[in-house]
Amino acid sequence: MPYKAVKGMQDILPPDVYVWQAVEDAARRVFRAFGFHEMRPPVLESTDVFTRSIGESTDIVEKEMYTFQDKGGRSISLRPEGTASVVRAYVEHHLQSEPSPQKYYYMGPMFRYERPQKGRLRQFYQLGAEAFGVAEPGMDAEVISMVWTFLGEVGLGSLSLEVNSIGCRRCRPAYTAALREYFSEKLPLLCPDCQRRHERNPLRIFDCKVPACVELRKGAPRVSDFLCGDCRVHFAALRGYLEDLGIPYRVSPEMVRGLDYYTRTTFELTTERLGAQNAVAAGGRYDRLVKEFGGPDVPAMGFALGVERLVALIREERAVSPPRPELFVACLGQEASREALKMAQALRGQGVWVETGYEGASLKSQLRRADRFGAGLVFIIGEDELARGQVGWKDMARGTSGEVPMGEALRFFKGERDKARVK
Repeated sequence: MPYKAVKGMQDILPPDVYVWQAVEDAARRVFRAFGFHEMRPPVLESTDVFTRSIGESTDIVEKEMYTFQDKGGRSISLRPEGTASVVRAYVEHHLQSEPSPQKYYYMGPMFRYERPQKGRLRQFYQLGAEAFGVAEPGMDAEVISMVWTFLGEVGLGSLSLEVNSIGCRRCRPAYTAALREYFSEKLPLLCPDCQRRHERNPLRIFDCKVPACVELRKGAPRVSDFLCGDCRVHFAALRGYLEDLGIPYRVSPEMVRGLDYYTRTTFELTTERLGAQNAVAAGGRYDRLVKEFGGPDVPAMGFALGVERLVALIREERAVSPPRPELFVACLGQEASREALKMAQALRGQGVWVETGYEGASLKSQLRRADRFGAGLVFIIGEDELARGQVGWKDMARGTSGEVPMGEALRFFKGERDKARVK
């Protein structure tokens, strides 16, 4: 085969694409109910949009971004995540002037150059949402509740919610210093990446999946012991809201999130069914990022969700049936073909999926085609039917058949469709 998809990038084909569409449709319904508006940032951004927000010492920036020089000599990157682009757009377009809170969601491709594995590709898709303008923990609970509701809408169960607080700029420095001191004696035993993290941002050692590093951090100081009074109050209020909403959760002291912009609340929704990469959705609060982008001092809260992982979980939990045409119109002869096309167009204009046979094909072959499509109802139009002003019909599931006057055919179809929906 002369051409193949680029390594780490995949074609999304039927029937999987129908699961994707169902996920996207559910996201739009649920996010709209929570008052979020869709935003569509570009795929390409200036590299400093991501180095400023994600952090120059993160694995994403150091190793994984697709970065290149354009013809004007500017450093351009394919977006590795969505929050930075949304914040850039928020500041650039002065969206803080909209009624508060300002709430946006996005969906689309992201890019990271990393080893492809199950549920992790170099071009991958995310759904995400960001809420600006509210510092209170009620907004944290609302965003978590929205993700929880969305996952329930797509029929996903067996998930665990983990929450934590990583403090703020007042209390985080003391915790960072304690981590640096704790790991200093273990530095030679850490992997090379964690040795760099030790100096630049020791919180990222908690992101490492290397077994030796996982073992070494078991006795590390906990962030909960270093939280200031305001952060403790905020986190306690968030837990109270989650309990009021009936959303079960577990406090996970080691969940610190690896991106520079997070403050206070962090959360993950996880499953044990995707191997080591078990996070389905993750997010948190980032109260400093808008100001760091040159905007006003606006607090924010958001999340992102990997669509590939979500689709894989949905496929595991239930079989996916591709959609089927609601009607197949078989036709015999040129005049019948013209009548079939008019009938199909009348229904297609109402959003009904109709397939037609083609002049020259035998009735038997057209019925086989209708069966392969999975059409429930077939109309049959030939010279005899035209002469009598009738349309033949055949219920493919029940094996019943009959005729209906040409002028009543569309009404008959709608009646049969309504009966099928009731069943």
